[in-house]
Amino acid sequence: MGKKDANSYRNILRGTSLFGGVQVFQVLINLVRGKLVAMLLGPAGMGISALFASSATTIQRFASLGLNLAIVKETASKNEDPEALATTISIARQLITATAIVGALICILFSSFLSKLTFGNDGMTLQFILLGAVVGLSVAYNGKLSILQGIQEVKRISVASLVGGITGLVIGVPLYYFFGDDGIVPAMVVLALAMYIFYSFSLSRSIKLPNVKFIWQSHKPIVKTLVVLGLLLMANDLIMSLVQYLTNIFIKNYGSTDAVGLYQAANSVTNQYAGMVFTAMAMDYFPRLSKVAEDNNEMRNVVNRQTEIVALIITPASALLILTAPIVIRLLLTSEFLTITPLMRWMGLGILIRALSIPMGYISFAKGNRKLFFWFEGIICNGMTLAYSCIFYYFFGLIGLGYALVADNLSCLVLYYIVNRHMYDYRFSKESAFNLGLAIAIGTLVFYASLIESVALSYSIMTVLTVISIIYAFIVLRKKLSRTSDISGSTQED
Repeated sequence: MGKKDANSYRNILRGTSLFGGVQVFQVLINLVRGKLVAMLLGPAGMGISALFASSATTIQRFASLGLNLAIVKETASKNEDPEALATTISIARQLITATAIVGALICILFSSFLSKLTFGNDGMTLQFILLGAVVGLSVAYNGKLSILQGIQEVKRISVASLVGGITGLVIGVPLYYFFGDDGIVPAMVVLALAMYIFYSFSLSRSIKLPNVKFIWQSHKPIVKTLVVLGLLLMANDLIMSLVQYLTNIFIKNYGSTDAVGLYQAANSVTNQYAGMVFTAMAMDYFPRLSKVAEDNNEMRNVVNRQTEIVALIITPASALLILTAPIVIRLLLTSEFLTITPLMRWMGLGILIRALSIPMGYISFAKGNRKLFFWFEGIICNGMTLAYSCIFYYFFGLIGLGYALVADNLSCLVLYYIVNRHMYDYRFSKESAFNLGLAIAIGTLVFYASLIESVALSYSIMTVLTVISIIYAFIVLRKKLSRTSDISGSTQED
């Protein structure tokens, strides 16, 4: 498949819909698992489960050295060179194995310390030893997932994710029933093992490349590239976590613990809702962009087409979130959290703008410009997020965090465009600019309709605008897909 075919509207939409659908299904699986944990283990069991999950995730994040996205980039960029691809994948596999073993050993060797740190005593030492298997398997299967992303095996990733998630749920949940709290970590092991098995199977079926013998002097540049990129991403993640932590501390000091809880609830629901679009871009769009990153014209086409598709998909999604915020809160939280409805509506507008900026946000990393990526993403954007959040919360309270999200994402959208225009001669096409502007306009109108005092009038306008955005997206996407089919057909005839 050539570059143009790989980045046709049909393939972009196919990747987005597949990964988006998988993300929706995984959210549903997580909701079902959470509900069953709540029913079978109660609040205390949910708390224990959350502590084990956060412990495993933290260790996994450090042990993986941030290699996952770095592997995606390097693998995708070598797709046209079988020898270079074989070398990159072979070295990536060895790095994945090493980091998985290190992660598991850290959890095992420090099991007693982790038990005391997490639960205040060493009573959970055995569970943390077992948690080492979860960490090791998770690092390993995420590494395999990264290779599959890089070689753009969209269907295999989707199938492996779904089958692995369902298997983990079906086999893991009975462990809660029979063993209570003692079944929490074994259920996590079952899930991690299921994901590892299915991703390993998918990778073995996807690509047949010879194993390359590791020679330090020859392969040092590749190892250095992967590790440096990985550490850069990990540093960015740590800065993001620090910003979130400092924001929560600021809210607590100038507000209350309840305000922190309400903000986190709104944030969690909004991120889950928008996850299908953001995950699809990370899983499908980034490998395609990395593949053509060296060619500015091709890069521009890929980014613009992605922007068009994202604008068409995120607009009705954002409008629906603003319209149905109270229902979403009741479904995913409880009626006690209805006070965050205005905040969630601001966040609905904010994620629309954020989604529109993400295609440009990946450019510097796909180009391999490490310094620009770190200073822009890690320092400037995170610094703006912290500043906006603290300033707006100080003056406006909880709703100010919604103002902050919109202001932050608008600022990033403008800065992304200025920087990429200057550095890589990127510019919007007429179609992408039109769809981006239309998306912001419709999102803003739906949001302002939510502020109308008359409930009947407010919901009527929001509903009409949401339906219009859905119909418009359907018509435009259908035209683009039919146009792609016509071009493909004429090419084959020629």
